[in-house]
Amino acid sequence: MHDIRLIRENPEAFDAGLARRGLAPAAALILERDTARRDILTRCQEAQARRNEASKAIGAAMASGDRATAEAIKAEVATLKDRIPELEEAERQATTELNAVLAALPQIPASDVPQGADEADNVEILRWGTPRTFDFTPREHADLGPPLGLDFETGALLSGARFTFLRGGMARLHRALAQFMLDLQTGTHGYVECITPLLVRDEAAFGTGQLPKFAEDLFRTTDGRWLIPTAEVSLTNSVREQILPDAALPLRMTALTPCFRSEAGAAGRDTRGFIRQHQFEKVELVSIARPEDSDAEHERMTGCAEAVLQALDLPYRKVLLCSGDMGFTARKTYDLEVWLPGQGAYREISSCSNCGDFQARRMNARYRPDGSKANVFVHTLNGSGLAVGRTLVAVLENGQQADGSVEIPAVLIPYMGGCTRLEPRAA
Repeated sequence: MHDIRLIRENPEAFDAGLARRGLAPAAALILERDTARRDILTRCQEAQARRNEASKAIGAAMASGDRATAEAIKAEVATLKDRIPELEEAERQATTELNAVLAALPQIPASDVPQGADEADNVEILRWGTPRTFDFTPREHADLGPPLGLDFETGALLSGARFTFLRGGMARLHRALAQFMLDLQTGTHGYVECITPLLVRDEAAFGTGQLPKFAEDLFRTTDGRWLIPTAEVSLTNSVREQILPDAALPLRMTALTPCFRSEAGAAGRDTRGFIRQHQFEKVELVSIARPEDSDAEHERMTGCAEAVLQALDLPYRKVLLCSGDMGFTARKTYDLEVWLPGQGAYREISSCSNCGDFQARRMNARYRPDGSKANVFVHTLNGSGLAVGRTLVAVLENGQQADGSVEIPAVLIPYMGGCTRLEPRAA
């Protein structure tokens, strides 16, 4: 949500920020509705003040024996009693309409975000690791995986497209990756592990920006709750409607959860394999920070995600997203893209975003700086540390051997009970 005061103070800057997102100006409409709302509020307050003043005047008129004046004032008070609820309802309606406009507009990009329309305009920041040279033609995971326990057919039989059934060593490798990620983020990087609800109410999905604009990307239950598309929703909303003490910040949380996405806007994309699923697991990172610390926290969080890829010896690149490719709530985003030799391309495996106070305003999440009587909206950040399924894909493709087996990264061997290699099932 946007700060209406900043729009009042500098509408041109607000429209310029929207233009960087490829959107039309909106400040004039916002200010028109804001002015109408404030006018109604002023009239309501004036009516309430006059009612209070008139009520006192009735007593004074009665005490002086001026019954005619008292009766006239009583009639005015009766009219005001009818009018005030009408004004209060009009003010509520005007506020709802104003908030609906504000809630539909995305976050304004940070000043150092490159201008651009789509992913073609993103800026590569660095590359880590050297892609492996194969003495055979590397296969994509969708071809390599089935003999190792990546069962697409059973997943489709049970649930339809974009669901997968994992068996044996493949299932254990998936679990090993998730456990390793959690251990690294909690033990080394200081994130507090959480177990969160997988179902949330409307206000939680609104708080992190999934609602109202992206309802079609979510799954909804028959009782009106939403399956989380990422633990960002439940972790970030854990501070909603709170005033945190200064000493509590930064608050760093992580959770391994199933995630559920309808992939409504992904028709025809990644239809083969394990890249884009309706159900998947992810280790999410969330930070709640002071405004002056959020840029540094963003760099730190991205480094925590990079550490997983480095430990697994998976080549990747770090990309700064342009203004037209960022998510709805983000003011600045880094994507990490892992090298997939079967595709011969870098593919997204983590997205780390600084959302500023955009989500905090929607959640009314604040903190009180030491020595201050005023409360300040926190800054929220989120990132994948990492998407487990996509990391599994990267391990398979980068560790594949000519005979169809896959070498296990050294850091995962203890989590695999000493197993060093996945072997294909005999035909």
